[in-house]
Amino acid sequence: MKRWQKIVFSLFIFSCLLVSVGPFLVPVPQLEGLVSEEEFASAADRFIEINDVRVRYQEAGAGEMTFILMHGFGGSAYSWREVMDDFSQLGRVIAYDRPAFGLTERPMPEDWTENPYGMKANIELLRGLMDAKGIEKAVLVGNSAGGGVAVAFALEYPERVASLILVDPGVGGGYGPQFPAWALPIMRTPQMRHLGPLMMRDYLERLPNTIQREWYDESQLTEEIKQEYLNLLRTENWDRAFYELTFAPAYPELRPLLPQLTVPVFIIAGAEDRLIRTWYFEAISQEIPAPLVLLPQCGHVPQEECPEPFMKEVLSYLQ
Repeated sequence: MKRWQKIVFSLFIFSCLLVSVGPFLVPVPQLEGLVSEEEFASAADRFIEINDVRVRYQEAGAGEMTFILMHGFGGSAYSWREVMDDFSQLGRVIAYDRPAFGLTERPMPEDWTENPYGMKANIELLRGLMDAKGIEKAVLVGNSAGGGVAVAFALEYPERVASLILVDPGVGGGYGPQFPAWALPIMRTPQMRHLGPLMMRDYLERLPNTIQREWYDESQLTEEIKQEYLNLLRTENWDRAFYELTFAPAYPELRPLLPQLTVPVFIIAGAEDRLIRTWYFEAISQEIPAPLVLLPQCGHVPQEECPEPFMKEVLSYLQ
């Protein structure tokens, strides 16, 4: 072998070793003070295993009509605390946490046969929850990204949906992935999964600011409410779960599919939403089509910030 060939060969071997072994040499220190989901459970919380995932939910009320409340990104069943009692006066109501959020289990790749964080998995988890609780048909109330899951479920299982109530919905695209298709095999390698938590830990600084932007009147955002949301960053494996969520199996873009919805739809949103602008809600309300109500002096989470006018409009729609 000529000298230049030996050099090229040596560089190739070195590059392969660097790529395959190098990432494991980067320290990924464990975050301090993390606890299991059960540490934050309250007397109102219930747990049920659906599709090999331990799901946290809360339930109230009874009657022929069932409401299923679906939180947004970074939220949980806690997001519906101000209106759970109101919905329970109308029928049975269930609020649950999706995988990667709240107190629902965060399965890791070594424990699953299929990624539980993608949209399709979320659709099947909701169907499994309805089956387990004996719910044939429900009104799905979805806030932000929860609205996207509600829409996707209604497209696949319209016979299980009585109506959709979309609260500041985020239905602009698919649930994942967030990376180009060519990058997905790389992101799923053990090397990148080792580094993944480091990439997600910027949420330690970003999430508090996002929570504040969800509210129009930040004076109503108490320290207690903030802390309930920030408990997300104190739960074991939250950073690894977020990493898996970012490149979960792809799902068709939802917005072009909105005209295919065959169930009644009502859109209600905060007129002062700083995360999703009102022109977007106006546009999708025309594309579905669906009635739209914009609540004045409310932000991205009107069910929390403006529960009374929120429920007044929901009641008016249901009647």
